[in-house]
Amino acid sequence: MTGESRTSLVQIKGVREGLLATLGDGSWAELNEALLQQVSEGSSFFKGARLALDVGNQALHAVELGSLRNALSDRGVSLWAVVSTSQVTENTAQVLGMATRLSAPRAERTVRVLDTQLTGESAILVQRTLRSGFKVSHQGHVVVIGDVNPGAEVIAGGSIVVWGKLRGAAHAGADGDQAACVCALGLEPTQLRIAGQIAQTTHRRGKPQPEIASLVNGQVATETWNPKGK
Repeated sequence: MTGESRTSLVQIKGVREGLLATLGDGSWAELNEALLQQVSEGSSFFKGARLALDVGNQALHAVELGSLRNALSDRGVSLWAVVSTSQVTENTAQVLGMATRLSAPRAERTVRVLDTQLTGESAILVQRTLRSGFKVSHQGHVVVIGDVNPGAEVIAGGSIVVWGKLRGAAHAGADGDQAACVCALGLEPTQLRIAGQIAQTTHRRGKPQPEIASLVNGQVATETWNPKGK
């Protein structure tokens, strides 16, 4: 099956709770194979993700959903919700302990950005606070002058710099750049990834301070951000 064919069978996008995979027309065997193959080929992106699945009117039983959940779990993906117009599938998902409803979606809004060059590397500059529902994606670096609120998402092939509080989702080095980093005046993300690694974030108490997250020995580590000391 070609990449274009798989794309027509499975559409994946970011939502407030994680990722949403929407299945197109086809037999369950074809759709199941296409989804698992897409996850396997994008293993660095999907690792640690929470996935919701919209199966349309597919009537699925416990053996089918349970098998898919186990296969996704083997690939580091958690299937937590299944949305369907089929009462059979909805009942099956509930029996398996999965959610059958997502938060009311907000129309995804794009942000106009200024293309610029920083030391010969591609970067974009976003001069505003990113509120819930906003998504910024760029193959190079991303610089945000403002806050990144919960429900907003920043994805960069390079590093991410937030001159404000980072409380949404951030994925630096999305194309596999392990030298990428995430810097913010307040680092409190709902999800933080660098290359193929996801951070074990914790809620901090006290006054926020500038921090930088980077890969150290293959794990995401944070430290005080002190540019003058570099």
